[in-house]
Amino acid sequence: MRIAVIGTGNVGGALGQRWRGAGHDVVYGGRSAGRQGPGGAPVLPVADALVGADVVVLAVPGPAVADVIAPHGAALDGRVVIDAANNIGGAQVNSHAAVAAAAPGAYYARAFNTLGWENFIDPPPGAVLFYAADAGARPATEELITAVGLEPVLAGDASAAGAVDSLLPLWFALMQQHGGNRRIALRVTQ
Repeated sequence: MRIAVIGTGNVGGALGQRWRGAGHDVVYGGRSAGRQGPGGAPVLPVADALVGADVVVLAVPGPAVADVIAPHGAALDGRVVIDAANNIGGAQVNSHAAVAAAAPGAYYARAFNTLGWENFIDPPPGAVLFYAADAGARPATEELITAVGLEPVLAGDASAAGAVDSLLPLWFALMQQHGGNRRIALRVTQ
């Protein structure tokens, strides 16, 4: 799978490295084009990173998502777009509305936003990642969650992105109660 990770920070870098290690073709889209990104994948201008991508992962600061994707709506249409950005303090934490406005034909998923990036580099045994996704985004999203070493747990279609977002304050509270330990994750038992 060819994955365009838009953003080279902690979240995007951790995910890109794990996916490269799992054999996926990863490129980063970012402002510092022309260098190597985390794990050795190339950093390209966003427009170039989107060419040929099967999946696009939004891993930039939440308030920047709309501006970053607006000029690339046509390139995002028909692609799986995984929203890992958090717009803390915004009207909505997720970028579902921004993605729908820029690329109404994109297959949206909300994932990789409720755990610290450290859990993507070295996932705790048995940890799950809750996600929401359009039917067209579900297979790729589950494959990429599994490739990171987490168990995918579907919370619902893309309209359940807010339910996934509700886990973010819980994760922060648990982290603080454990002395700032960011290697806190959740598990589902039946």
